Amino acid sequence: MVERVTYKLGDDELILETGKIGKQANGCVYAQYAGTAIIATVCASSDATEGMDFVPVTVDYNEKFYAAGKIPGGFVKREGRPKDKEILVSRLIDRPMRPLFEVSFGREIQIVPTCVSTDGVHTPDILAVIASSAAVTISDIPFHGPVAACRVAYINGEYVINPTFQQIEKAELEIVVAGTAEGFTMVEGGAHEASEEVMLGALAKAQGFITEMCHLQEELQKKCGKEKLPLAPLNVVLENAEQIEAEATPLLKEACFRDGKMNRGKAIKAVKKQVSEKYAAQLEDEHQKKLFDALFDDIQYKLLRKSIIEDGVRIDGRKCDEIRPITCETNILPRPHGSALFTRGETQSLAVTTLGTALDEQVYDDIDGDRSEHFILHYNFPPYSVGEVGRLATGRREIGHGNLARRSLAPMVPSREEFPYTIRVVSEIMESNGSSSQASTCGGCLSMLAAGVPMKKMVAGIAMGLITEPEGDNPYGRYKILSDILGEEDHLGDMDFKVAGTKDGITGFQMDIKIAGVTTEIMKKALEQARQGRLHILSIMEKCIDKPAPISQYAPKILSMKIPVDKIGALIGPGGKNIKALCADYGVTINTDDDGTVTIYGKTGEAAEKAKKAVKGITEDPEVGTIYNGTVKRIMDFGAFVEILPGKEGLCHISKLSRSRVSKVTDVLKEGQQIPVKLLEVDKMGRLNLSYIDAIEEQK
Repeated sequence: MVERVTYKLGDDELILETGKIGKQANGCVYAQYAGTAIIATVCASSDATEGMDFVPVTVDYNEKFYAAGKIPGGFVKREGRPKDKEILVSRLIDRPMRPLFEVSFGREIQIVPTCVSTDGVHTPDILAVIASSAAVTISDIPFHGPVAACRVAYINGEYVINPTFQQIEKAELEIVVAGTAEGFTMVEGGAHEASEEVMLGALAKAQGFITEMCHLQEELQKKCGKEKLPLAPLNVVLENAEQIEAEATPLLKEACFRDGKMNRGKAIKAVKKQVSEKYAAQLEDEHQKKLFDALFDDIQYKLLRKSIIEDGVRIDGRKCDEIRPITCETNILPRPHGSALFTRGETQSLAVTTLGTALDEQVYDDIDGDRSEHFILHYNFPPYSVGEVGRLATGRREIGHGNLARRSLAPMVPSREEFPYTIRVVSEIMESNGSSSQASTCGGCLSMLAAGVPMKKMVAGIAMGLITEPEGDNPYGRYKILSDILGEEDHLGDMDFKVAGTKDGITGFQMDIKIAGVTTEIMKKALEQARQGRLHILSIMEKCIDKPAPISQYAPKILSMKIPVDKIGALIGPGGKNIKALCADYGVTINTDDDGTVTIYGKTGEAAEKAKKAVKGITEDPEVGTIYNGTVKRIMDFGAFVEILPGKEGLCHISKLSRSRVSKVTDVLKEGQQIPVKLLEVDKMGRLNLSYIDAIEEQK
């Protein structure tokens, strides 16, 4: 039986429908708004595993080219591996939903939202979040949802809910907020130096729409929701739990506060080994071992949170608003165009910038339309950065962290017109204990300045944390906001909030909340503490480098010029003959745009300048009175034909070769010779009359 619910949004209705498509999945919802549609399915494995300590959920958002009436480009006409955008939307869906699944459900869960129609006006990602949550909500899979998402743009002093693609381009701030009817749990987005007040206003604006979408899903569940499957909890208790906790707590209290991540890790392992040896016989049972491990994690959780809440002391001895020591170095690599080493405590990014040509731009072929980007940032997180052995691979984490760093830096990167280079930044994480994405933001900014990129302003980023403790009926009775959090504080805390920006405002942010919402008071304090931390980091970065360095001698030389649009054809020539000849003659690459912009890329400045002069020759009309460096093409009895510009020849009469009488032209000139000539006139028939002697005398 087909069931549907609708919600009026602007001029169109948002539709959630089930019962027609994908009936063999545990849950399937067809969602549509205007010309954009998503089919979201969820399936769970048939067998449950008792005692699982994590939720094995996978989200695979995918976009079909047919959704936009397109055929994939290239030789392979079939959708292949996930694009970066699909991975980012998968993460957008995964992060708010994952904490709401029951660990004790014990089954693998796969959510597959597919974009099957797009109108190029409304973004499909928000609809994908709502459809995915609705599919799980009506399914037989236990879920503490529903969740929903909302995009908010700040345009000309007003907030716009779920803006169109066109509106997003004009926005001063653009964020995606996800959460439940009780409060938001995830935020991410970018801005052009937005204030903290503007961001708080956007969060408040989003919550109303999210609540409405959660109620819409609940309405659909009442109509057709399935009975939930049973959980598979581990019905075993840890033997000697109180005794183990009593023995382990004082030992862990000393181990957890050792200086240095590796030292803490070794000390905690030593305590665990010491205690486990005493209870070795008991721990031979697999379930007892899992419960023992969980107890150790719980003891650390209590110790670290208690120290922060009661004493204001963190595991590395810092105060709550204290930032670890920071060092910055630039141009530590000899040949790359720009490099920087940014170190904050035990987190380190080696950021390297490469300058390329327009031919190096990142081209995107997806359902949103073909486009290209002149600023690229790639993030790598090799296993050695945390002292481990593993595969070198680009996973969803790398894509997500790289996108956050890129989004934070992009508003301050000069446009193509201001700086005609393609810019690629690669952040290699050398060491990690804390936010490596924000280290990438800082290192990326430094490396671009070292490469000579004229950044509008410097950008820095910081990761904030939150520890809360209920007090009476108030779940946030006692809390501490942490600046520059460690990996352990991220794992054991209640919030991970990354904020990047300049001295004057926010450019990028991402927040994940592990508790049921956060008050406006907490958010306001967290944003202000983040601003103070950002200013501190920027002050250290400025001491290292505060303005663009000269462009590296190893970078390509780029010259840009404008020519009349009606001269583009003359420059290119029949079949590209002219432009190919120029590229071959001068060893350059020449790119032309429809608006008459000509960009010349040369390995040396000299080659680029010569090519530019040649382009001007082809595209400019000869000016009377100008002296040209011409080439003698043909010698006649009455004079010589001299090429003053590519494809433009004039006659230098024998009488204009010298003040004295010349018997033969060959007494003065020979073919192929380069000579200065002055353009005397352009006659009624467009013929050019030149003078050699006048040019010589003017040069003297």
